[in-house]
Amino acid sequence: MIGFASRYLAYCLAVLVLVLGGMTNEGSAHGFRDGVPRTAIVSAFAPEMLIMKSNLADTTIHEISGIEFLTGKLRGHDVVLFLSGISVVNAAMSTQAALDNFSVQQIVFSGIAGGVDPELNIGDVVIADRWGQYLELLMARQVGDGWQTMPFFEYPYQNFGMMFPRSVTVQRVGAAEPETRFWFSADDALLTAAREVATSVSLENCTAEDICLDHAPTIVVGGSGVSGSAFVDNAAFRAYVFRTYGARVLDMESAPVGHVAWANGIPFLAVRSVADLAGGSASANQMEVFLGLAAGNATAVVLAILDAVEE
Repeated sequence: MIGFASRYLAYCLAVLVLVLGGMTNEGSAHGFRDGVPRTAIVSAFAPEMLIMKSNLADTTIHEISGIEFLTGKLRGHDVVLFLSGISVVNAAMSTQAALDNFSVQQIVFSGIAGGVDPELNIGDVVIADRWGQYLELLMARQVGDGWQTMPFFEYPYQNFGMMFPRSVTVQRVGAAEPETRFWFSADDALLTAAREVATSVSLENCTAEDICLDHAPTIVVGGSGVSGSAFVDNAAFRAYVFRTYGARVLDMESAPVGHVAWANGIPFLAVRSVADLAGGSASANQMEVFLGLAAGNATAVVLAILDAVEE
């Protein structure tokens, strides 16, 4: 497994060097503001972004607060590409930096996820219509055989032992006062485009090393997704997440990006391909084996959605 990860990382770095070779570098851009209306394409880490970069034309690199933003044309659309970084905080920080420095009209997240819905398989692509931050929670005090919660939080969902999920209080542009909510919705127009392409995109079922799935991956549009600051590889917790939230997938970035998009009034969509089953597989976690396949499938769907959306 370690050998595969090392070889895959070396491959990614080699491709990245080739891609970056044809780009213009604007250097650090403190106080920079780009006025071109753009679609923001976001991924969590490098393997998910390589295909996007290889399809990008007229590329310029902007470095802002240590984050690399790439502007150019993708499928005829003016875009800005960037890595969110792995984790809730990285995702929120980098997304807000993009909104502060570019004229972002919509945000599309492309990446991998852990499959939660038992009907899903590795390689499938999920485009959820809402995202929640399920690890915003109270770690409750144990009292006898039960748990003591705090009265000033809202607890909309069943607990998992001492873990009591709670809603978050958030402020939105133009709102007179903060709002307490759990879910952040995907954009209706982007969801419509996703449904239009869901039956026409061809997904891969074999890795670059010819490790093949025993099923043909499919695209699912709708349902819930959840995000939190934990990599999940636990069957019992996976079952709880599906039972409690009806979540189809879980990850670490989509909900915070959706949160930032909602707060700024920007349309948002997350396209996530299943790279592992979050503890549901009979053997060891398979993310390292199928990361490249899943990332490629998510990217194919995002590119198809761009083709279906009017400039």
